[in-house]
Amino acid sequence: MPSAARQTHRPPAVLQILDRGFVVDSAGALFWHEERLLIVADLHFEKGSAFAARKVFLPPYDTAATLELLARLIAFYKPRAVMALGDSFHDGRAGERLAMRDRAMIRALQAGREWIWIAGNHDRDLPAGLEGEGRDEVSIGPIVFRHEPRAAPSPGEIAGHLHPVARVAGRAGSIRRRCFVANATRCILPAFGAFTGGLNLRDAAFTPLFGAGDCRAHVLSRGEVYDIPHGRCLPD
Repeated sequence: MPSAARQTHRPPAVLQILDRGFVVDSAGALFWHEERLLIVADLHFEKGSAFAARKVFLPPYDTAATLELLARLIAFYKPRAVMALGDSFHDGRAGERLAMRDRAMIRALQAGREWIWIAGNHDRDLPAGLEGEGRDEVSIGPIVFRHEPRAAPSPGEIAGHLHPVARVAGRAGSIRRRCFVANATRCILPAFGAFTGGLNLRDAAFTPLFGAGDCRAHVLSRGEVYDIPHGRCLPD
Protein backbone atom coordinates (compact mmCIF):
# COMPACT_ATOMS: atom_id res chain seq x y z
CA MET A 1 0.00 0.00 0.00
CA PRO A 2 1.52 3.37 -0.94
CA SER A 3 1.60 6.27 1.45
CA ALA A 4 -1.19 8.80 1.29
CA ALA A 5 1.44 11.53 1.26
CA ARG A 6 3.28 10.28 -1.83
CA GLN A 7 3.34 7.22 -4.05
CA THR A 8 6.31 5.08 -3.05
CA HIS A 9 7.98 1.84 -4.12
CA ARG A 10 8.74 0.82 -0.54
CA PRO A 11 6.31 -1.57 1.16
CA PRO A 12 4.23 0.05 3.89
CA ALA A 13 5.76 0.19 7.34
CA VAL A 14 3.68 -1.71 9.86
CA LEU A 15 3.97 -1.44 13.63
CA GLN A 16 2.95 -4.35 15.83
CA ILE A 17 1.57 -3.17 19.17
CA LEU A 18 0.48 -6.14 21.30
CA ASP A 19 0.23 -8.10 18.03
CA ARG A 20 -2.13 -5.56 16.46
CA GLY A 21 -0.87 -4.19 13.15
CA PHE A 22 -0.87 -0.45 12.43
CA VAL A 23 0.20 1.02 9.09
CA VAL A 24 2.68 3.87 9.57
CA ASP A 25 1.91 6.60 7.05
CA SER A 26 4.76 8.91 6.13
CA ALA A 27 2.47 11.90 6.67
CA GLY A 28 2.60 11.15 10.41
CA ALA A 29 -0.52 9.05 11.01
CA LEU A 30 -1.37 5.47 11.94
CA PHE A 31 -4.07 3.40 10.29
CA TRP A 32 -5.53 0.36 12.04
CA HIS A 33 -7.02 -1.76 9.26
CA GLU A 34 -8.89 -4.09 11.58
CA GLU A 35 -10.86 -1.17 13.02
CA ARG A 36 -10.68 1.10 9.95
CA LEU A 37 -9.38 3.73 12.34
CA LEU A 38 -7.16 6.66 11.35
CA ILE A 39 -5.09 8.08 14.21
CA VAL A 40 -3.32 11.46 14.36
CA ALA A 41 -1.87 13.49 17.21
CA ASP A 42 -1.14 17.11 18.07
CA LEU A 43 -2.83 18.93 15.20
CA HIS A 44 -2.44 22.28 17.02
CA PHE A 45 -5.01 24.10 14.92
CA GLU A 46 -4.62 27.90 15.11
CA LYS A 47 -1.10 27.91 16.49
CA GLY A 48 -0.19 30.57 13.93
CA SER A 49 -2.97 32.90 15.05
CA ALA A 50 -2.01 32.34 18.70
CA PHE A 51 1.52 33.51 17.94
CA ALA A 52 0.20 36.47 15.94
CA ALA A 53 -1.76 37.60 18.99
CA ARG A 54 1.59 37.82 20.81
CA LYS A 55 3.15 39.80 17.94
CA VAL A 56 5.10 36.79 16.67
CA PHE A 57 3.99 36.66 13.08
CA LEU A 58 3.90 33.33 11.26
CA PRO A 59 2.13 32.62 7.97
CA PRO A 60 -1.55 32.23 8.96
CA TYR A 61 -2.09 29.04 6.98
CA ASP A 62 -1.18 26.30 9.44
CA THR A 63 -4.74 25.13 10.10
CA ALA A 64 -5.58 24.97 6.39
CA ALA A 65 -2.34 23.12 5.59
CA THR A 66 -2.94 20.59 8.35
CA LEU A 67 -6.53 20.02 7.23
CA GLU A 68 -5.49 19.56 3.60
CA LEU A 69 -3.04 16.82 4.58
CA LEU A 70 -5.63 15.19 6.82
CA ALA A 71 -8.14 15.30 3.96
CA ARG A 72 -5.70 13.40 1.71
CA LEU A 73 -5.29 10.72 4.35
CA ILE A 74 -9.05 10.37 4.77
CA ALA A 75 -9.56 10.15 1.00
CA PHE A 76 -6.88 7.47 0.78
CA TYR A 77 -7.77 5.24 3.74
CA LYS A 78 -11.53 5.89 3.84
CA PRO A 79 -11.64 5.34 7.61
CA ARG A 80 -14.74 4.39 9.56
CA ALA A 81 -13.47 6.62 12.36
CA VAL A 82 -10.83 9.29 12.98
CA MET A 83 -9.20 9.73 16.37
CA ALA A 84 -7.20 12.87 17.22
CA LEU A 85 -4.99 12.24 20.26
CA GLY A 86 -5.22 15.61 21.96
CA ASP A 87 -3.86 19.11 21.46
CA SER A 88 -5.94 19.30 18.32
CA PHE A 89 -6.46 22.99 19.14
CA HIS A 90 -3.52 25.09 20.23
CA ASP A 91 -5.35 26.84 23.08
CA GLY A 92 -8.76 27.30 24.65
CA ARG A 93 -9.74 30.13 22.27
CA ALA A 94 -8.59 28.49 19.04
CA GLY A 95 -12.19 27.76 18.08
CA GLU A 96 -12.98 31.48 18.12
CA ARG A 97 -10.14 32.11 15.66
CA LEU A 98 -11.01 29.29 13.24
CA ALA A 99 -11.76 30.69 9.79
CA MET A 100 -15.19 29.78 8.45
CA ARG A 101 -13.61 27.80 5.59
CA ASP A 102 -11.55 25.75 8.05
CA ARG A 103 -14.54 25.10 10.27
CA ALA A 104 -16.48 23.98 7.17
CA MET A 105 -13.58 21.73 6.17
CA ILE A 106 -13.62 20.01 9.56
CA ARG A 107 -17.37 19.40 9.22
CA ALA A 108 -16.89 17.98 5.73
CA LEU A 109 -14.17 15.60 6.91
CA GLN A 110 -16.37 14.44 9.78
CA ALA A 111 -19.36 13.66 7.56
CA GLY A 112 -20.29 9.99 7.49
CA ARG A 113 -17.76 8.78 10.05
CA GLU A 114 -17.15 8.64 13.76
CA TRP A 115 -14.81 11.36 15.05
CA ILE A 116 -13.18 11.27 18.46
CA TRP A 117 -11.34 14.20 20.01
CA ILE A 118 -9.09 13.02 22.85
CA ALA A 119 -8.52 15.84 25.36
CA GLY A 120 -5.00 17.25 25.53
CA ASN A 121 -3.22 19.65 27.84
CA HIS A 122 -3.89 22.52 25.39
CA ASP A 123 -7.54 21.68 24.71
CA ARG A 124 -9.37 20.21 27.66
CA ASP A 125 -12.68 21.40 26.19
CA LEU A 126 -13.85 21.22 22.58
CA PRO A 127 -14.59 24.50 20.80
CA ALA A 128 -18.29 25.25 20.54
CA GLY A 129 -20.07 24.26 17.36
CA LEU A 130 -17.84 21.36 16.33
CA GLU A 131 -19.07 17.82 15.90
CA GLY A 132 -17.39 14.75 17.31
CA GLU A 133 -17.11 13.04 20.66
CA GLY A 134 -14.76 14.39 23.32
CA ARG A 135 -13.04 11.76 25.48
CA ASP A 136 -10.17 11.64 27.97
CA GLU A 137 -9.02 8.29 26.60
CA VAL A 138 -10.40 5.39 24.58
CA SER A 139 -9.78 1.64 24.87
CA ILE A 140 -10.33 -0.76 21.98
CA GLY A 141 -9.46 -4.27 23.10
CA PRO A 142 -5.97 -4.12 24.64
CA ILE A 143 -5.09 -0.82 22.93
CA VAL A 144 -5.47 2.41 24.91
CA PHE A 145 -5.44 5.79 23.18
CA ARG A 146 -4.63 8.90 25.22
CA HIS A 147 -2.85 12.21 24.81
CA GLU A 148 -0.05 12.11 27.36
CA PRO A 149 1.88 8.86 27.79
CA ARG A 150 2.11 7.46 31.29
CA ALA A 151 5.54 7.10 32.86
CA ALA A 152 4.62 3.72 34.36
CA PRO A 153 4.55 0.62 32.13
CA SER A 154 1.43 0.90 29.99
CA PRO A 155 1.08 -2.02 27.56
CA GLY A 156 -1.02 -1.18 24.54
CA GLU A 157 -0.68 2.59 24.91
CA ILE A 158 -0.76 4.82 21.84
CA ALA A 159 -0.23 8.49 22.66
CA GLY A 160 1.07 11.83 21.45
CA HIS A 161 2.11 14.94 23.41
CA LEU A 162 5.90 14.63 23.13
CA HIS A 163 6.26 15.53 19.41
CA PRO A 164 9.14 13.06 18.89
CA VAL A 165 11.90 13.69 16.38
CA ALA A 166 15.05 11.75 15.59
CA ARG A 167 18.46 13.03 14.58
CA VAL A 168 20.30 10.58 12.35
CA ALA A 169 23.72 10.73 10.72
CA GLY A 170 23.77 10.86 6.94
CA ARG A 171 26.32 11.17 4.15
CA ALA A 172 26.36 14.96 4.32
CA GLY A 173 25.96 15.40 8.07
CA SER A 174 22.92 14.71 10.20
CA ILE A 175 19.22 15.21 9.60
CA ARG A 176 16.49 15.84 12.17
CA ARG A 177 13.04 14.55 11.28
CA ARG A 178 9.69 13.73 12.87
CA CYS A 179 9.31 10.13 13.93
CA PHE A 180 7.18 7.55 15.65
CA VAL A 181 8.83 6.02 18.71
CA ALA A 182 7.68 2.49 19.42
CA ASN A 183 8.34 -0.97 20.71
CA ALA A 184 6.11 -4.03 20.85
CA THR A 185 3.89 -2.62 23.60
CA ARG A 186 3.50 1.13 23.06
CA CYS A 187 3.87 3.94 20.52
CA ILE A 188 4.29 7.72 20.61
CA LEU A 189 3.08 9.54 17.50
CA PRO A 190 4.77 12.57 15.96
CA ALA A 191 2.95 15.88 15.90
CA PHE A 192 0.78 16.14 12.78
CA GLY A 193 0.29 19.92 12.82
CA ALA A 194 2.05 22.14 10.30
CA PHE A 195 3.70 24.47 12.84
CA THR A 196 4.71 22.00 15.54
CA GLY A 197 8.24 21.60 16.85
CA GLY A 198 9.80 18.40 18.13
CA LEU A 199 11.59 16.79 21.07
CA ASN A 200 14.56 14.55 20.38
CA LEU A 201 13.79 10.95 21.34
CA ARG A 202 17.13 10.85 23.19
CA ASP A 203 15.71 13.41 25.63
CA ALA A 204 15.24 12.24 29.22
CA ALA A 205 11.47 12.60 28.83
CA PHE A 206 11.43 9.33 26.86
CA THR A 207 13.46 7.30 29.37
CA PRO A 208 10.56 6.40 31.71
CA LEU A 209 8.58 5.22 28.70
CA PHE A 210 11.11 2.99 26.97
CA GLY A 211 13.89 2.38 29.48
CA ALA A 212 17.42 2.12 28.16
CA GLY A 213 16.72 2.43 24.47
CA ASP A 214 14.03 -0.26 24.24
CA CYS A 215 12.45 1.30 21.17
CA ARG A 216 12.97 2.11 17.52
CA ALA A 217 12.44 5.32 15.60
CA HIS A 218 10.24 5.20 12.50
CA VAL A 219 11.60 8.30 10.83
CA LEU A 220 9.56 10.30 8.30
CA SER A 221 11.52 11.79 5.43
CA ARG A 222 10.65 12.61 1.80
CA GLY A 223 7.50 10.53 1.75
CA GLU A 224 9.19 7.46 3.21
CA VAL A 225 9.35 5.77 6.63
CA TYR A 226 12.76 4.56 7.82
CA ASP A 227 13.10 2.09 10.69
CA ILE A 228 16.10 3.22 12.75
CA PRO A 229 17.42 1.51 15.92
CA HIS A 230 17.50 3.73 18.98
CA GLY A 231 21.28 3.38 19.17
CA ARG A 232 21.74 5.05 15.78
CA CYS A 233 19.76 8.12 16.82
CA LEU A 234 21.87 11.07 17.93
CA PRO A 235 21.24 13.62 20.68
CA ASP A 236 20.83 17.25 19.64
